[in-house]
Amino acid sequence: MKYMLMMHTPSGGPYQIASWPREDIQAHIAFMKNFARKLTASGELVAAEGLAGPDQAKRVRAGADGKPITDGVFPETKEFLAGYWIVDVDSPERAYAIAAEASAAPGPGGVPLNMPIEVRQVMAGAPEV
Repeated sequence: MKYMLMMHTPSGGPYQIASWPREDIQAHIAFMKNFARKLTASGELVAAEGLAGPDQAKRVRAGADGKPITDGVFPETKEFLAGYWIVDVDSPERAYAIAAEASAAPGPGGVPLNMPIEVRQVMAGAPEV
């Protein structure tokens, strides 16, 4: 089963990490790289990407003429989607365990951030009715 694990982070500006001490940024990045290596080695990682901040986000919908209408940017948002992983695992519980590990990424002073990670199954087909 595939799951998307979405990392939400408090806003307070495009990325709060930019205000952290250099050694804390390096520890956080090292954690994320090692986390990706571990998931790759286990064969569970399908994809992972960090995303640009809400100061660069746009919502798009089609206008009456089919042309895109954009709304945004959203720098005032309380939290935003900072990145995601797509994993292929045997059970929802394994996806939850991976999400918990990602949640505990180190923040300032090495203290775990315990940031929320939203977990959703990637649908392989239409839902059963």
